[in-house]
Amino acid sequence: MPPLNPIFANLSTSIFEEMSLLARQHAAINLGQGFPDDPGPADVRQKAAQAVVEGWNQYPPMMGLPELRSAIAAHYAAHQNLELDPERETMVTSGATEAIAGALLACIAPGDEVVLFEPAYDAYLPLVKRAGGVPKFVKLRPPDWRFDLAQLKAAIGPRTRAVLFNNPLNPAGCVYDAADLAVLAKALEGTDAIVIADEVWEHVLFDGRKHVSVLAVPELRTRSIKIGSAGKIFNLTGWKVGFVVAEPSLLKVLAKAHQYITFTTPPNLQSAVAYGLAKPAAHFDAMRDDLQARRDHLANGLTQAGFAVLPSAATYFLNVDLGPMGLDDDAAFCRRMVAEAGVAAIPVSAFYADAGMRSTIRFCFAKKYETLDAAVSRLVDNASRLLAARA
Repeated sequence: MPPLNPIFANLSTSIFEEMSLLARQHAAINLGQGFPDDPGPADVRQKAAQAVVEGWNQYPPMMGLPELRSAIAAHYAAHQNLELDPERETMVTSGATEAIAGALLACIAPGDEVVLFEPAYDAYLPLVKRAGGVPKFVKLRPPDWRFDLAQLKAAIGPRTRAVLFNNPLNPAGCVYDAADLAVLAKALEGTDAIVIADEVWEHVLFDGRKHVSVLAVPELRTRSIKIGSAGKIFNLTGWKVGFVVAEPSLLKVLAKAHQYITFTTPPNLQSAVAYGLAKPAAHFDAMRDDLQARRDHLANGLTQAGFAVLPSAATYFLNVDLGPMGLDDDAAFCRRMVAEAGVAAIPVSAFYADAGMRSTIRFCFAKKYETLDAAVSRLVDNASRLLAARA
């Protein structure tokens, strides 16, 4: 075989692929993969179907349909009090991961340093390396997953070109507020680093919390790229419709990267998302309330099964601390759990570059109640064996 790019050729099998394969082999309930098991809002899906039959199916504008770009600006004005120029500050991408890849390619050159917060979404590190970036890590720890100014200052240096910041944070399920963003702004004073803000979970917050975007912080407004996801907003993860928002000089370069990655996104999905973004606030409140109830349902069940459940302020995920059980190998425990109890979860160590944190596992609660109940029943039935074992 001819030599291939070592960044990808040397990557190990994704933990998501491994756990999903094990789930199939053992007929397990899969609470590892992060997607809902319902079809999503019917009216939004109907708009997409109507648009594909009756609408335009050739190339849409590279920057996105004007109706969607206007809807993005209007949506963020209504929900986050952001003033945006839809023509000069918004762009549509084929999912948030494409947007992140494009932002990295546009913002960094080989040898530039990129600050990553761990645990980190698994695509971040390969994309940083593929763009030629040098990763610098800020390690976050349970139960609160917070950072401070000293941590940031230690990671930020004269070669720092970008900070990749995920808020709310997957897989930790924590939310960073205005005070946290002020710390980030303070750490970046005197640098020309760009903040690439992955804010895809911006609508999936619980217990009355409100999302604060980097674009709402004056010190960060002109140096930040905000990335959103229709898939997360509408629980339609397969649609892969992303949003990029940045001030005009940044967006101009981001658009060039996007042009040579996917160029555009299916127009029928764009039309449907434009419709969905204009839905009343009550729709988004109901979505959050429903997911919050599922979070609480699974948390109660996991507690009943003997697990130490960590707080979850956002996302689709609950984390469990294995430390009280005397376990320090989350990957090994997940493999045992899927084989012996028939329930699949994800070891959070997979979200660290060096797997240094090995005592936390992640469950997805964005599932039907009967699915959650069946998983809890299996864990309760096998609790004595699972909780007594040592990795």
